[in-house]
Amino acid sequence: MSRNKWIHRILTGTLIVSLLFTATGCSSCGGAAGSSEGGSSEIVSEAESEKESETPESEKKSEKASEEKSEPVSEEVKADDKTPVEIHGQLSVKGNQIVDASGKNFQICGVSTHGLGWFPQYVNQDALYSLRDDFGANTIRLAMYTAEGEGYCTGGDKAKLKKLVTDGVEYATKAGMYAIIDWHILHDLDPNVYKDEAKAFFGEMSKKYADYNNVLYEICNEPNGGTTWEQVKKYADEMIPLIRANDPDAIIIVGTPNWSQDVDVAIGNPIKGQENIVYAVHFYADTHKDDIRNKVKKAEDAGYAVLISEFSICDASGNGNNNIDEANKWIKLLDQYGIGMVAWNLSNKAESSSLISSGCQKTSGWTYEELSQSGKWLVGVYDTHSDQGSGLAKGKEPVGGGKAEDGQEPAKDPGGQGKEAAAGQNGDLKVSVEESNSWKDGSATCIQYSIKITNNGSAAVGSWTVTLDLGCGAEIQQIWGGKGSVSGNVITITPEEYNKSIAANGTLSDVGLIVKANGTPGKVSVSVK
Repeated sequence: MSRNKWIHRILTGTLIVSLLFTATGCSSCGGAAGSSEGGSSEIVSEAESEKESETPESEKKSEKASEEKSEPVSEEVKADDKTPVEIHGQLSVKGNQIVDASGKNFQICGVSTHGLGWFPQYVNQDALYSLRDDFGANTIRLAMYTAEGEGYCTGGDKAKLKKLVTDGVEYATKAGMYAIIDWHILHDLDPNVYKDEAKAFFGEMSKKYADYNNVLYEICNEPNGGTTWEQVKKYADEMIPLIRANDPDAIIIVGTPNWSQDVDVAIGNPIKGQENIVYAVHFYADTHKDDIRNKVKKAEDAGYAVLISEFSICDASGNGNNNIDEANKWIKLLDQYGIGMVAWNLSNKAESSSLISSGCQKTSGWTYEELSQSGKWLVGVYDTHSDQGSGLAKGKEPVGGGKAEDGQEPAKDPGGQGKEAAAGQNGDLKVSVEESNSWKDGSATCIQYSIKITNNGSAAVGSWTVTLDLGCGAEIQQIWGGKGSVSGNVITITPEEYNKSIAANGTLSDVGLIVKANGTPGKVSVSVK
């Protein structure tokens, strides 16, 4: 494996070419998913004095991202060093693998941003150089939420969000990295909900980047909420030809049902008549284990290419315990099949999946000590997987399990099991609430609850409502499997359309939420009707 390095100091007797670029001067925000943007972050541009001769020949010329300026920083690069894109060129799909321009298996080693609208400050040129040189990453995934908070399709600033995407692609191009443009559906459940907006967006992006050899398109992050593969495939069958009309060669990543876990269902009725298609699988190592790994094996053994376009080593909430043992089992499987991976997420948000320590305000140039436990584990993995290796992992022992030393990782219940917080019954309907995780966010307490509703009757129930009294004021941070509202101490949860009905003697267990309590929760009570 090559160990070409992008060095940051002048070496005696070595020809050096100096590149100037501007770096972000903003502080980072601590916004949470579902919140509005935090901080006074701005996106910075490439130096106006950049010369065409300084751009590696295999990379495409980048337009200036903006006219904003910051203090210049010098990046020195050995003239005989090559970037990931220079080494590997245009990626494509051959059988069940992603391959480079020479036809050899290429393993994507990527990092995903958090929601661009919430953490825009990490989209800067220095950050991309840091990911490449210090993390060992060869790919950046630009996650543009479509429905959460002020999402692209739900009142967000479309021009600003689009500029963050295009700036990110240009920064990646200059760094010689691959860029995944991610249409990050989540709470919109079904990609067809905002299909017209997706068509306009991908039509514009594929036209803009038709001549780039480093851009991939992820057309639907995580279909969920009962969305079927038939619905996803219908959307993909419209979106893929639209992109292909402009960009005939780029890899297109297609999400799969159940938060991109059910790839086994997708390959039962695969996309036909198209090349360079990969199927997305997402895993969170403390939740998704042999059951999802077996689905990946099934797809790969059947000849279909899979990309882990999002993963972390914690649980599916993006928080909770970091399960190093299960994460390492995943890496062993991915290496067996030559499958690429993209780690969630580049931010300092106070949760286990964030790669930067929550106490670190830097937006590039991180030291090993400024990484979270997830970040330290990741650089160790990428050090042995990417061409350039990880500058931060040199001389470091592999990261093991346990609690992150900065307290970023929430406490875990003994044995890793949740504890029952409350239970209630109304006739044949029973409800139980389990506290899966809890952690501090400043003076507030964040709690993750899982809810199970059981119908013990002989007839189906057509709808349901769960009322949860926490004994203190709270706000909903995230919710899945239902719709939530808050009044005082009481949270009311009603079903989505897909899970309104509960069959006779049936159980509904895909409902959960994360709340931020404004005080200390008292005895929790719950009712169902």
